[in-house]
Amino acid sequence: MADIKTLRMAAIAAVLAASSTAEDPSQVGRKSGEAWAEDHRRMNMGMSSLMHKRSSRSPWR
Repeated sequence: MADIKTLRMAAIAAVLAASSTAEDPSQVGRKSGEAWAEDHRRMNMGMSSLMHKRSSRSPWR
């Protein structure tokens, strides 16, 4: 039978593997969010709309 240290290491590895696939909650503020929310933030800061920003980056084809 496996000793307690081996079982403990296996349990820690399982927890780390399961938690690494989940999304990191500390990074949620770095995401831009929904397009309408980003557009409203841009407009409130006096910047151009999101539609204008996206269309001005590259030419239409």
